[in-house]
Amino acid sequence: MSDIAALATPVATPLASAATVGPLGRLGRFAADHVRAVALAWAIVAVGLGVFAPRVETALSGAGWQANGSESVQARDLIQAHLAGLSSSALQVVVHSSRETVDAPTFRRTLARVERILRASPQVASVEPPRAGSSISADRRTAVVTAAAKGDPTAMVAAADALTSRLSDAGAAGVSVSLTGASGMWSDFNSANRDAMMRSELFSWPVTMAILVLAFGSLVAAGLPLLLTILGLVASAGLLTVLTHGFEISIWAMNFALMFALALGIDYALFVVNRFRGAFFGSRLDVGDAVAVTMDTAGKAVLFSGLTVLVSLSAVMLVPSPAFRSMSLGIMLSVVFVLAATLTLLPAVLAKLGPRVDALPLRWVHSGEHRSARFARWGERLWRRPYLLGSAATLLLVALALPIFGLRTGMPSITVVPPDDGSRVGYTLVQRAFGVGAPGALQIVAPRRQAEAVVAVASRDPGVARVLPPRPGGSGLVLVQAIPRADPSSRAVGKTIDRLRAGLPSGALIGGAAAENHDLERALARKTPLVIGVVLALGFALLLVALQAPLLAALGVVTNLLATGAAFGIARLIFQDGHGASLLGFEPQGFLDAWGPVFFFAMIFAISMDYTVFLLSSAKEHHDRSGDPREAAIGGVAHSGRVIFAAAAVMVAVFFTFALSGPLPPKEMGVILGTAVLLDAMLVRLVLVPTLLRVFGRYAWARPRWLARILPDVRFGHA
Repeated sequence: MSDIAALATPVATPLASAATVGPLGRLGRFAADHVRAVALAWAIVAVGLGVFAPRVETALSGAGWQANGSESVQARDLIQAHLAGLSSSALQVVVHSSRETVDAPTFRRTLARVERILRASPQVASVEPPRAGSSISADRRTAVVTAAAKGDPTAMVAAADALTSRLSDAGAAGVSVSLTGASGMWSDFNSANRDAMMRSELFSWPVTMAILVLAFGSLVAAGLPLLLTILGLVASAGLLTVLTHGFEISIWAMNFALMFALALGIDYALFVVNRFRGAFFGSRLDVGDAVAVTMDTAGKAVLFSGLTVLVSLSAVMLVPSPAFRSMSLGIMLSVVFVLAATLTLLPAVLAKLGPRVDALPLRWVHSGEHRSARFARWGERLWRRPYLLGSAATLLLVALALPIFGLRTGMPSITVVPPDDGSRVGYTLVQRAFGVGAPGALQIVAPRRQAEAVVAVASRDPGVARVLPPRPGGSGLVLVQAIPRADPSSRAVGKTIDRLRAGLPSGALIGGAAAENHDLERALARKTPLVIGVVLALGFALLLVALQAPLLAALGVVTNLLATGAAFGIARLIFQDGHGASLLGFEPQGFLDAWGPVFFFAMIFAISMDYTVFLLSSAKEHHDRSGDPREAAIGGVAHSGRVIFAAAAVMVAVFFTFALSGPLPPKEMGVILGTAVLLDAMLVRLVLVPTLLRVFGRYAWARPRWLARILPDVRFGHA
């Protein structure tokens, strides 16, 4: 923490005249000269979109976890339209008593209350009472009431939100009522996740503020990242609310937008404010020129950083799932607003503050040159011993990444829902009463003439425990439900689905919640290599434009992979093998959730590229000025090391708070992202990359003549 706190004693590095700035410098000067106009424009944006922001929690959906165009989604649509709404979105209400049977008066009255509550819901098409042989258990102590879905999956999750407490209260002495099924599970999960996010924020905000004060050295400067964060959040929340009128957007979009707005607001403010201090206090420029020089240098690095983040996250759009696409959209919107505020509002605020940017300082703060003497000494040590320190960092990262070769993925099981929530209680009761596979019935929809063939194929399959009688529907269709022998989240059920699809008549489609999860998992497996490839290719292209050196751009991309691999290797040990499960308070599933590799990879790569741009843009600035690889390597660490260290400290603190509370997926996110940021900042950016600059020397900065003719001339130094 002392590295964060110790703002270096000024070591003046004179800046040239601020008269010859580029486009971003001129934008910064305009903002500095038109503070009121810039502030008014952002006030209009904040108010115009902010009026919609309070409705974001209720406007965003809890569903969307599906593979668009898959067989299971087609089956669900057919069942919804032609088979009385008895699709995977239907609500299942479990009524259970340990001592009463369905014939007891108390039990019957409870069933009657449950049916009345369900019929009163506008999202329920019809109510199907319990039936002997299918939805009443053999011991007659458990009964399932089914509420057919009138709305789409999003509407049914919202219906579950509204009905959960009322149905639970409908129970009587000795008779419990639990809402379960896919819609009930997502309702409970979203609620638990929302509560976990709130608890994590209560922990993370005080820690974040403490680190910010230490990092910036003054209370006034420490408030600047919060300005960017709040603007990014308000604007993106309002726009997401507006977009829900035309698109299905997951509630997770707002959760991730919050994290990225905070993370990037801190990163960008640290980089820009430190450079402004160097220009204003260290080089004695007037406030307008200091802002112009700051935006011509640090602002350019921030722009490229923001573009790399957007490029990395845009690749997630290749996954054909509304949940994934909307989560990526939410993050990208927050990035766009934070980036725009950094390039326009922040320079205006800095111009207005001037010397007051260091108001209310900590006693050890020295305003001035943004070069850190401590990190300069560290850069010199790396230059003297590149093979020892670089090899040690590489070996450690490789060792941590090795477990990734045994990584397994799967769609989340019921264990992601807290044990006391109604959907999990009902799920367990259904398993005990009707068999382990009963909560994940496979719904086979087929032409009525194929009913006998469908029943015959399903009955012969070794993975099917029993087949319910065919249920006729409209348009000549029939619904056959097959109960698997295994838990719905097990790999055995996935194999059963594949066998049935191979053996059923060509007109039959398999749906149901288990099939939808299976299809989404397969879509993720197919798209993950493509997403990773696109992220790497576009990331390399942007680094090539920014750094003008092919080898340097390649090193930036490859080293990102080391920290990412190490983070997933650690994730396998924790979440798949269960090491530390009791400490973190979760029940291991034996696999990592299937969305982790694709979604977390894109997020990790985006954050890593943030640090890459900060470090290598500083190094390029020194190389453009001196032509000396040694000065580039040491100067890059000296000028960006403290920013990377401080920004990483904040993000690690924020991410790890998610690892300590809430359902399993936020824990996975917190551990994987927090570990990746920690390893990337401490081992990759502040050890491995500087040593590679030493090892490759002038070759790292080489630019072929043919490439020089193609690329735009990008410089981070101010001339």
